[in-house]
Amino acid sequence: GLGQPLRTSDNELPLPYRILLAEDAPDIQRLIKRMLEKAGAEVTVVENGAEAIQCVTAASQSGRPFDVVLMDIQMPVLNGYQATRALRTSRYRGPIIALTAEALAGQRERCLEAGCDDYVSKPINRQALLAAIARSVQVCAAQQVDASTG
Repeated sequence: GLGQPLRTSDNELPLPYRILLAEDAPDIQRLIKRMLEKAGAEVTVVENGAEAIQCVTAASQSGRPFDVVLMDIQMPVLNGYQATRALRTSRYRGPIIALTAEALAGQRERCLEAGCDDYVSKPINRQALLAAIARSVQVCAAQQVDASTG
């Protein structure tokens, strides 16, 4: 085998995606980056919502847009809600998954209202995160096909 892990279960799909991680805590940055890279993703890390917007915009303009944005909700400068709203206003159509510190009642609604496609609460569970990413990418791809045929 070419450095393949010895055991992969069927539901552990590799994620060959370009992912932007907006997260201000260095330990969580490292943890999530490692999880995603092990699954085959190419990960770019930024520390706040303002940087996330710049990064997404620059990537889209260069013709290599991110496949998924992971957006921590509690960040300095611009929080995840503000950054997500700004991205949606600027016509970013890709999946945005919120990372929330605690699964508070009403938080899911707030995330979805701001324009997030899904959310994963901390402590981050690898399986849940990978599943949310895979699901969001598929849903977004399907929506874009609908939009382009219409």
